[in-house]
Amino acid sequence: MNIRLQYISVAVTILLRTVSSSKILGVFFMPSKSHFTLGNSLARGLAEAGHDVTLINLFGDDQPLPKNGSYRDIVLTGLLDDFLSSRKISPTEMNTSSFMQPFIFNTKMLGLIEKAIKHPEFLNLVNSNETFDVVIVEQFANDVCKYLAPYFDAELIVFSPIGTYPTINNMVGNPTMVSFTPGAFSKYRGRMKFFDRVHNTLIYILEEVLHEFVFLQNQERLLHKYFSNSTNIRNLFYNVSLVLLNSHESIWQPVPQVPNMIQIGGYHVQPPKKLPKDIQVFLDNAEDGVIFFSMGSYLKSTEFPVSKRNALLAAFAQLKEKVLWKWEDEVLPGQPSNVKTAKWLPQNDILAHPNVKLFITHGGLLSSIETIYHGVPVLAFPVFGDQSTNAHNGFKNGYALVLPFKDPDFSEKKIYSLLRELLDNPKYRENAKRRSMIFHDRPMKPMDAAVYWVEYVIRHKGARHLRVDGLDMPWYQYFLVDVIAFLFMSLSLVLSVFLIFVRLVVKSLTGKSKKVKRS
Repeated sequence: MNIRLQYISVAVTILLRTVSSSKILGVFFMPSKSHFTLGNSLARGLAEAGHDVTLINLFGDDQPLPKNGSYRDIVLTGLLDDFLSSRKISPTEMNTSSFMQPFIFNTKMLGLIEKAIKHPEFLNLVNSNETFDVVIVEQFANDVCKYLAPYFDAELIVFSPIGTYPTINNMVGNPTMVSFTPGAFSKYRGRMKFFDRVHNTLIYILEEVLHEFVFLQNQERLLHKYFSNSTNIRNLFYNVSLVLLNSHESIWQPVPQVPNMIQIGGYHVQPPKKLPKDIQVFLDNAEDGVIFFSMGSYLKSTEFPVSKRNALLAAFAQLKEKVLWKWEDEVLPGQPSNVKTAKWLPQNDILAHPNVKLFITHGGLLSSIETIYHGVPVLAFPVFGDQSTNAHNGFKNGYALVLPFKDPDFSEKKIYSLLRELLDNPKYRENAKRRSMIFHDRPMKPMDAAVYWVEYVIRHKGARHLRVDGLDMPWYQYFLVDVIAFLFMSLSLVLSVFLIFVRLVVKSLTGKSKKVKRS
């Protein structure tokens, strides 16, 4: 009987998907390979579910086409090289505070977005007669791109690559609990001490002020400059049917979420593929285990200051374990015999190998997700953005140790002691395996959840019934400013009347007392 029900369920699922193929447009402009991976994985997952998917991006996809639906790349050629060539300083050498990062990031992205919406390939799509059922926009200082949804008469879905944060919360009326929820550029996770909360609150206020009076104003300017008969930028900002969050309780702390916020963290992780022969042999023959070292796709190990590179090499040379290092050059000066380098390494496939005992990473979210997926302990060298938040989250959950890249004590002795603690103390691997179990224990796979909810929005014409009433309230009502003012004034009035009454009583009693004395 159970087998028959399973066959019926599969048949119904196939029937629903073959009947309702939709046209979907994805907009992923971030000049980072990891962000493209997120957009490409989502687009391909939707295509495999039978949909017609177009992805605007900066990288391009040379993989085989999906078997079921259709997938098309629109590559804005030249923008990636232009963005990277404009980098005046290596990210590993930047020394900006968490208060400056939002402004620097949004300013940098503004120029890229303007070039993107002027790109011939982008204009060809806008000026075509194509139609779409839904537009999925990766949220990253690109609110002007939300105009594509009403332009194509489509529903708008926002994708957040780093889970919830104030800007995403504001779109759908989700509460931001500043007392325990860090901002996008804050390093804190979980319960914060008093001055941590002070710092986090100041960052939150700064981000809100900048977003309202600077960032949205810049997006408004682009909107009216390049799109005729365009609407107000705030109408676009709040017209979101669904938010797909690249998060999960195994990765980030649990936070409040309104009904149209859906967690799909880890959807991009694929089953491990066969490794290149030389890598497979290196990992298989590592009797004492392997430390895998990669700073992701954007940060380059070759751009490390020489002092930090030498500190790492000296620490690695003392290890009995082997080290596999993503090094973007032919030669690594001073390379120890137990270190193997490669310009590119299949990170997910390597982390799946049983001989990998430790992952040294910058703390990027995709790297954090993949290490949790495979249950591997972490030594994090966070540099900027959300990396510090992710790294400290791993420390809080007991599977990571953190040494900020700009830490003055980034030394051979410090690095070696952290490595030995992580390798020799079994609690880190146990905690990593525990997080991995939580990650995999879900009612449905994250990609299946993403496909279901995108189709849900299309079926229900934007799913307005998921929208909370708080979005339609002015800020002073949402935050109960009017109620608080009313209660304060009422209390003041009651106290004033009471004090007047007491004064009159006292005055009356005092007057009677004087009359008695005279008599």
